[in-house]
Amino acid sequence: MSTSAPGTTPHYFVPPPSRHPATAAFGLLCIIFGATMWINGNAPFKFLVLFGFLWLFGVLFQWFRDAIRESESGQYGHKVDLSFRWSMSWFIFSEVMFFGAFFTALWWMRVHSVPELAGPANALLWPDFKGVWPSAAPGATASPANIIEPFQTMGPLWLPTINTALLLSSGVTITIAHHLLRAGERGKTIFWMAITVALGLAFVFVQGYEYFHAYTDLNLKLTSGAYGSTFFMLTGFHGFHVMVGMLMLLFITIRLAKGHFTADKHFGFEGAAWYWHFVDVVWLGLYTLVYWL
Repeated sequence: MSTSAPGTTPHYFVPPPSRHPATAAFGLLCIIFGATMWINGNAPFKFLVLFGFLWLFGVLFQWFRDAIRESESGQYGHKVDLSFRWSMSWFIFSEVMFFGAFFTALWWMRVHSVPELAGPANALLWPDFKGVWPSAAPGATASPANIIEPFQTMGPLWLPTINTALLLSSGVTITIAHHLLRAGERGKTIFWMAITVALGLAFVFVQGYEYFHAYTDLNLKLTSGAYGSTFFMLTGFHGFHVMVGMLMLLFITIRLAKGHFTADKHFGFEGAAWYWHFVDVVWLGLYTLVYWL
């Protein structure tokens, strides 16, 4: 449905009835229900979580395929493009609030919760409690009853610093690719996008090795008190966002190779680039607040 004459780009576009929202909701239900049962000791439900993710990815593949067909057939005009830009902006804003909540939790524990636990009001209950950050030994911060195994904290050298270099470099390469696309240099754009995807993949592998090092050499786990929980929650969610962003860039690169996007019309590319720069900025905050301070 549109206000334009047949054969022209519609002023607005209303898609036909679709099964995708309902089927995506079913996949999310499987993930949430399965994860809830899994973390409460029902191990077989981990397979329901896996099924939910596979189902959801299948739905998203079909959904995005339909959207690409609509775009390439000329159904999306200026108003639709504008709505996509606003939608992506609000989505990134919601992600800012998401990470802002975790950063605030980290700040609150370091500045308020830990000092208060070490105050006079709790001296009778835990006379030997050490109100210092991070909680790197029994009796410190999150373990007044000595129930947390000793562990070492993760410093900025060298794995986090290597990952910082990788992400910052990827921010440069995707910017180069964007300028080349606007100049009509499709082949060079694909080359620089491939480098960007490779840098994102390298980041994921380095972070995976960092987690292996944390568990085996530092005894640092999600259960390692307040420090361990905030460390893995912040870095883990960021790593997940890197994986999502890397997949977005990979599919954009494939679309470029198929001839999609032009120098003047390429919001799919721009939206993925916005998201990738957001991931870069969040990592700089993580690198400073989690690894250095």
